[in-house]
Amino acid sequence: MAAITRLRLAKCASFVSPLPPRTFSSSQVNAPPHFAASFRRVPPLDNLSKRCVQWVFLGCPGVGKGTYASRLSNLLAVPHIATGDLVRDELASSGPLSSQLSEIVKQGQLVSDEIIISLLSKRLAAEEAKGELGFILDGFPRTIKQAEILEGVTDIDLVINLKLREDVLLEKCLGRRICNQCGGNFNVASIDIKAENGSPGMVMAPLLPPANCISKLITRSDDTEAVVKERLRIYREMTQPVEEFYRSRGKLLEFNLPGGIPESWPKLLQVLNLDDYEDKRSAAA
Repeated sequence: MAAITRLRLAKCASFVSPLPPRTFSSSQVNAPPHFAASFRRVPPLDNLSKRCVQWVFLGCPGVGKGTYASRLSNLLAVPHIATGDLVRDELASSGPLSSQLSEIVKQGQLVSDEIIISLLSKRLAAEEAKGELGFILDGFPRTIKQAEILEGVTDIDLVINLKLREDVLLEKCLGRRICNQCGGNFNVASIDIKAENGSPGMVMAPLLPPANCISKLITRSDDTEAVVKERLRIYREMTQPVEEFYRSRGKLLEFNLPGGIPESWPKLLQVLNLDDYEDKRSAAA
């Protein structure tokens, strides 16, 4: 593997706070327990704009990593980096890896860890050169090898592991639809699970398309029950060691989604000590 420069992003060093971890019980947030391992807490609001975050989002396929990572990216004004986007951007460019990636994609092969890390390192270096601080990684790393390589490239402050019960994940994945004209992503699943045997209920409204897209919706060819279950099995097998990797370093925050975005987003902000931040930013806008 080509040498990869370690990005220290020294200006970010003051971001983390040595305050004790913040934990919540179900009675406090009216949701399944949100377990916060001993991770370093987000600093007070008045200092946040002068600092940066270096966070990772983990979670099963269909859990909503991209949705919540994108929302936090917009809120905190830091880049949201998804590895799939890095690959697509390189393919669309005349960069040194574009032809190699094109062949890999054509043959249906997996992009190697070395290429992904090289693209990520290039992206982070470009942002640092422009004076942009921090990032939110979406769905990477997925293996111990990737986590170890990433640790040699940059420092990660916090890993947010989104969790959702498997029956809901399956229903969400099977409900995914794409408009074959505009490319919009929607979800027709309407989830309404009643509380029973001490387990909380869950309501997740569908994400329906506008009227002009309804007749143009298609289903992804790999969104079948058998394929989705296999993807979830492989994810658990590969990613459980990654969770332990970051848990042992005191950086893992496990967040059980209590429902859809209206229910989950405020509680995620609360766990991250950002519950007042969105209101104050809105008021200042």
